[in-house]
Formats: sequence, C-alpha cells, structure tokens
Amino acid sequence: MSFFDKIFGGKEETKEQKSFWKKIESEEDLQKAIDHSFQNRIAIFKHSTSCFISKTVLRNFEKESLDQKVGLYYLDLLAHRSISNKIANDLGVTHQSPQLIVIENGKAINNASHQDISADQITG
Repeated sequence: MSFFDKIFGGKEETKEQKSFWKKIESEEDLQKAIDHSFQNRIAIFKHSTSCFISKTVLRNFEKESLDQKVGLYYLDLLAHRSISNKIANDLGVTHQSPQLIVIENGKAINNASHQDISADQITG
C-alpha cells in the first residue's frame, strides 16, 4: 500500500464496514428501514464509494459516539443509484453525497451533507 493510499484510502484499504450499519441494497431493504422508523428513529448514510470527501466524512462519523437505539443504514449510492433517487423523491430531500438523512415515523426530519454530517443530526 502506498503512502498516498494510506492517507487517502486506496482500494487496498477496504476494511469491513462497521457492524452497526444495516445495508440498503434493494427497495425492499429501504421499505424495511422506513417501517423501522415508526418504532425508532433511523438514519440513512448515502455514500459515494469513489469520493474521497465521502470516505472521510464516513470515517469521521463512524468515530463519533452513536445512539444505539437509532437504526443506522448505509447506502452505496453508486451501486444503488435508483434507490438513492427513490429516497430523494419519496422523502422530499434533495440528493447530496455524502448525505445523512434522519427519518422518524416515515418522514425525513433532518438531513445534512458533507462536513455538516455528525451524530448530533440524529439526536437534535
């Protein structure tokens, strides 16, 4: 692994995702996440796997103290662009990347992008 890969997250550095993420890979997964929001608040992290900024924001977010009651969902928006578009359309949230969308009772109650993403968005 080169020096730059260590700093900027080269392809060789593909570590296993943190265990608290539930992946959204289908419209059925998305619907289950939305349904879950009626029991507990959830957050969907929309991530562009080819973007350095998105990787940095994701890593920083994962380092924060996260409320274990909140369901945390992860969407690789490059692999699942149609689901990303569905989220934007169904929840009335303009698409951004990276983006954290907080959902309660089936509605987006907060969202942030880029450096504004933090665990505070979930509890605030």
